[in-house]
Amino acid sequence: MTSGQNEDSADEVARWTTGRLLSTAARRVERAWDAHLDTWRLNHASFPVLYLLSRADHSQRELADAVRVTEQTMSRMLARLERDGYVRRSPCGDDRRRHVVTLLPAGAEALAAAYDPTLAEDLAVTGLTDSQVACLRAALVSLLSHLPDAEEAAGPVPTAGRGPSRGAA
Repeated sequence: MTSGQNEDSADEVARWTTGRLLSTAARRVERAWDAHLDTWRLNHASFPVLYLLSRADHSQRELADAVRVTEQTMSRMLARLERDGYVRRSPCGDDRRRHVVTLLPAGAEALAAAYDPTLAEDLAVTGLTDSQVACLRAALVSLLSHLPDAEEAAGPVPTAGRGPSRGAA
C-alpha cells in the first residue's frame, strides 16, 4: 500500500495511541510475511512449526506450547501441513494417545525456500533509516522485557511512571 492508498492520513495516524500504532504495524508486517509464505502454502503460524521440527521431532502438545496456541489449533495446523506433505504425525510408541510430529523432506525444502531473514527484516522496517531501526529494536526489546507473557498476565500492566493503571482507584 502506498501512502496515497492509505485510508488514514499521516496526521490522523500520528494521533493514534501507541498501542494502536504497534498493533496496526504488526498486522501489516504479518500480512506481508504471509503473502511471501503463501508461495509454499505456509503462514506466520505454520512457518515456526516447520522450523521447530527441523531441529527435532516434537509432540503436538510440545509444538502447541512452543508457539503458544491451543492443542486444537495446533491439530488443525498440523492437519494442513500433513495434507501438504510437509509433516507426518505418528502414534508415540509408548503412549498411543500421543502423536510425534516429524518433518518430511518436502517440509524441509519448503522451509529452506521460504526462509529469508533479509526479506523478513525488510518487511518489518520498510521506510526506516538505520538509526530508526536501531531505536525501534531497542524500544521493542525493552517493551517485551517489561510485558508479561499471556500466562503471566493476570492483572493490569504496570504503567512505569505513566500515571495510574486503568484498574487503580
